[in-house]
Amino acid sequence: MEHILDVRELKTWYRTEDGIAKAVDGVSFSMAKNRILGIIGESGCGKSVTALSVMRLVPMPPGYFAGGDILWKGTSIVKASEDEMRRIRGNEIAMIFQEPMSSLNPVYTCGNQIMEQILNHRDVGKGEARRQAVELLDMVGIPNPSDRVDSYPHEMSGGMRQRVMIAMALSCGPELLIADEPTTALDVTVQAQILELIGRLRQDTGMSVMLITHDFGVVAELCEEVVVMYASRVVESGTVRHIFDNPLHPYTKGLLKSIPRLGAKKERLNVIEGNVPSATRLPEGCRFAGRCPQADSQCRNAQPALVEYEPGHQAACWKIT
Repeated sequence: MEHILDVRELKTWYRTEDGIAKAVDGVSFSMAKNRILGIIGESGCGKSVTALSVMRLVPMPPGYFAGGDILWKGTSIVKASEDEMRRIRGNEIAMIFQEPMSSLNPVYTCGNQIMEQILNHRDVGKGEARRQAVELLDMVGIPNPSDRVDSYPHEMSGGMRQRVMIAMALSCGPELLIADEPTTALDVTVQAQILELIGRLRQDTGMSVMLITHDFGVVAELCEEVVVMYASRVVESGTVRHIFDNPLHPYTKGLLKSIPRLGAKKERLNVIEGNVPSATRLPEGCRFAGRCPQADSQCRNAQPALVEYEPGHQAACWKIT
């Protein structure tokens, strides 16, 4: 498959009062056209910083690229000028953020905020931009779009605000949509509607989707490829079938065992003991060693490389045979 995005040994670090925080530390993965990639892991493992790095929205300072590269259709995002990034952001790569109420400007109508995106990237007048904004609101399933285009964010429900964010992201026909936990704080019914909408829009537009999540249920429903992150690194990657049918890394296995199942006996859910290590105090060896029941001295002293065990299925663990 032709890759449109290649992340190669990316290191995004922050200078903090406690020292250097290695938020992303040697992450590599690729994305093909018209595919949905899920990046999954606990809070604090580096998922969102990876997405912000691709958009080059990491605040610098205190953040900086300590190594590696991000190639967008063969061109380095890390080395691109700010003018080049303004052209790419929104136009070729768009992002949906976690909380729409804090991402939308409360003093502008939703329609004006969509129009601003269109006017910045398309050679059209205000009248045409407004018409396109109404079309986009209709596309994402907002009722009475010709009226709702003049609504303010506080006049909409959480699910409708998230749809407005999706409309904004799609306004210039991006080739890659990054969705950072797009169903956070939404009720279950609305979550299902938003996920169904993203899947349908991918089919209709042919765009690729990078979905940041901590929910394996979302991954199973929507994604085709999966990257599992832990403590700023990739510990396993593969197709959805690889990850669910034959998980290799103890962390991936632990996450899958912790999913509640319908019809299961009444018993306590599996728990991965301990916490993700701080990005300023990462261990020398395998970063999961402190929580892994299989860990030995080799695991604690040497960091395993990401190795391909079958075509398209990689994992970083000393204990895989």
